[in-house]
Amino acid sequence: MMSGESSFITHNSSLLIMLKVGLTGSIAVGKSFVLSVLRELGCATFDADKIAHSTMEPGRPAYQDIVREFGGEVVGEDGSIDRAKLGAIVFADEARRKRLNQIVHPRVIEEQDRLLREVEAATPDGIAVIDAALIIESGGYKRFDKLIVAFCDLETQLDRLMRRNGISREDAERRIAAQMSSDEKRGYADYEIDTSGTLDQTRLRVTEVFNQLVQSMRS
Repeated sequence: MMSGESSFITHNSSLLIMLKVGLTGSIAVGKSFVLSVLRELGCATFDADKIAHSTMEPGRPAYQDIVREFGGEVVGEDGSIDRAKLGAIVFADEARRKRLNQIVHPRVIEEQDRLLREVEAATPDGIAVIDAALIIESGGYKRFDKLIVAFCDLETQLDRLMRRNGISREDAERRIAAQMSSDEKRGYADYEIDTSGTLDQTRLRVTEVFNQLVQSMRS
């Protein structure tokens, strides 16, 4: 199990059924903060990006497929996949982005399922949350009991993305436009979390959603 992502919650219940929760949202909307609060509240949490990165490490099956598909230019000096170079390629070409997803997603789902089985075996009446940006687009949301969608207003999203990645507004707009819109994602949500406000405001809303998840397990 990935370090730092293994805290659990236990509920008094005669039925031991783990609640599997998907967390998603467009790029730079604050999903990582939402996930961190859910972890603090006792959920087992996993970041699909980190899982994806692990499947792309040298020696893993996706690594060879990516190098074969995109060429040696995406390999860094240390021999690992240079995700910045790979990102520059796929964000500029929808067909190549889809091809990367075809390579990586099956491996990610396989690893997610393995981690969820570990959590369920250890804490069958807990809550496990996987943060995955493309969980709706890939159809993976159907594997979960509940879906949380995080979102924020567009200007906040653009500002966060530009500051986080050190890119221009034009590049940020292009990356956001390359993904399913927040409004469309919200149509799939069981719970919505607006991260446009302060961290304290977001934390309060995450806590409200967590309590609702706990209540759903008891009903």
